[in-house]
Amino acid sequence: MLRSLNTLLGYTIHEKDGDMGHVHDFFFDDTAWTIRYLVVETGGWLHRKRVLISTAALGHPDWARRRVPVNLTREQVRNSPDIDTDRPVYRQQEIAMSAYYGWPHYWTLEPILVAPAIVRQQEDAPQPSGNPHLRSLKEVTGYRVPGDDGDLGHIVDFIAEEQTWTIRYLVMETGAWLPGKKVLLPAESVTELSWPRKEVLSTARRDFIESCPPFDPSEPVNREYEVRLYDYYGRPRDQN
Repeated sequence: MLRSLNTLLGYTIHEKDGDMGHVHDFFFDDTAWTIRYLVVETGGWLHRKRVLISTAALGHPDWARRRVPVNLTREQVRNSPDIDTDRPVYRQQEIAMSAYYGWPHYWTLEPILVAPAIVRQQEDAPQPSGNPHLRSLKEVTGYRVPGDDGDLGHIVDFIAEEQTWTIRYLVMETGAWLPGKKVLLPAESVTELSWPRKEVLSTARRDFIESCPPFDPSEPVNREYEVRLYDYYGRPRDQN
């Protein structure tokens, strides 16, 4: 099933010893469009206010109780490598965390899912230090989506597959030219994600967005709605 990532903010993280804290943010890989870490705001039991938890450590969320179980103990988290989640995350820090927790190195397991030219565009642009493809959901929320004749809108949410933590869609709220409309942009339609310009570049056009099926955030992204999107964007349907 597909889930809004915004709705997961604030969910309680429950570990083996009790509640660890709550979900503060997500870090995602903008080449594979996959959530890599949850940023967890801890309670008073830990001097560090925020810690990173890999999706590899997560159990199945309890949607009714707004809880996400993790296969960790407080002692493990207390003694884990220290990372300032307000600063860029370095690959060396990810390696240290993976070694400590026994998490798999995702960068050696998954192929790049976007064209090499797109990756080069991102790498050639000025980037903050650290892993250039690890992005904060809260940072990217609000980024503009420019078009040929003005902004198409701005990003307000992300829709992810709950089993794989793969981001399938970006939710864009259209600007003053089409007020009050939200649409889903397929992740593969994004050609560049720019830190310095705070922009998400997409292949979508204004006339395309105007007649695109509207997205209602109060309703689930079900199969019927996805079929309408597939038909509209001309993408092959998932046969599973």
